[in-house]
Amino acid sequence: MSQHPAFTAGRGAIITGGASGIGLATAQHCAANGMSLFLADIDQTALESARAAILTDHPGTTIENIVTDVGNRADVQRLHDIAARSGPIGLLMNNAGVEGGGGLTADAARWHSIIDTNLWGVINGVQVFMPTLMAQGIPAAIINTGSKQGITMPPGDTAYNVSKAGIKAVTEALAHDLREAGSPVTAHLLIPGFTFTGFTKKRVAEKPDAAWTPEQVVAFMAERLAQGDFYILCPDNAVTQAIDHKRIDWAAGDIIHNRPALSRWHPDYQAAFEVFVKS
Repeated sequence: MSQHPAFTAGRGAIITGGASGIGLATAQHCAANGMSLFLADIDQTALESARAAILTDHPGTTIENIVTDVGNRADVQRLHDIAARSGPIGLLMNNAGVEGGGGLTADAARWHSIIDTNLWGVINGVQVFMPTLMAQGIPAAIINTGSKQGITMPPGDTAYNVSKAGIKAVTEALAHDLREAGSPVTAHLLIPGFTFTGFTKKRVAEKPDAAWTPEQVVAFMAERLAQGDFYILCPDNAVTQAIDHKRIDWAAGDIIHNRPALSRWHPDYQAAFEVFVKS
């Protein structure tokens, strides 16, 4: 299978949230392609476990673990400085995130925790690394992990939705700016479906049938990167891309048709939404 040139042997891969889930699966993919790994995570113990797992599967991989709070600009700058002095960078994956649970009236500390990690973590990563990646003059990729919730905005998880909607906006602007500059660096928005990650494992011990594994997400991501996709919208075992497209289309239609906000969950529109999805 063809690969995006970001996955070139000998280049560095910086992955935040790299100690588990989609981040760790991406690290395994990069290691299989002969890349050096710079794994950033806030959990030192999880980082060491990730290193052991990668070296078991890919002995000899160069791995540097950097404990990083992505919401802290100084931590991200330190991550950059460690990676940049080790050679050319092929991949930056801004993947670190915290779970939702911040409703509109949730306390300010909860909102700050979600926004600082999920959104500012991406902004910090882009602003710190982008000049270096562009100055290299070689193909590279920046992948930011978003969420379907940042597009369809399900009620009750407002802080998380805001953080992921912000990532979508940042990544779209990044892709435009890189393109306008004629840079060989590309930007991509990863939009996973239901995935059995550490967040899910806190609630259920075994993978639900509906969920994809992180490895499935990364395999799909690598395939779509090779095709040059910007929006990498992942299905899962319960929701097809066709259903995702319908849900996103309906959400955009709230503006076009002047329906009530979040009409997908409005009792007066539930029947119409179901007919729309099936049509």
